[in-house]
Amino acid sequence: MAFARYINPDTMPSNPAFTQAVRVPAGADTIYIGGQNGLDASGQLAGTDDVGAQTHQALLNLVSCLDAAGASIENVVKWTVLIVDGHDVRAGFAAFEQVWGGRPNPPAITVAKVAGLAIPGALVEIDAVAAVLP
Repeated sequence: MAFARYINPDTMPSNPAFTQAVRVPAGADTIYIGGQNGLDASGQLAGTDDVGAQTHQALLNLVSCLDAAGASIENVVKWTVLIVDGHDVRAGFAAFEQVWGGRPNPPAITVAKVAGLAIPGALVEIDAVAAVLP
């Protein structure tokens, strides 16, 4: 997304999986996508007790929402990821890398461990904020 400014201060660690801050100029439309989990179109969880499989499905769900809103994954400027405590976040990051691929300018991200999620058996939930030019 060329109109946004991706900021990684020299005084902070750099990571190819996320950006420290993203500045979106005035006039951009924002799209807020509520928490998506690993449920597929039939309502089944992708991968019982598998953070990677559920993260992959949650990201596919987010991409579907973005498509429906006239945006793409490159328009995401912020993710919030919730993972059930006791599960390794690295499997989720591996799924993210698979979906994100080699695209530049990854979004800013917040990751939190939680006691549980609303869907029984769900291990991950991801929401997103995207910005597009009108």
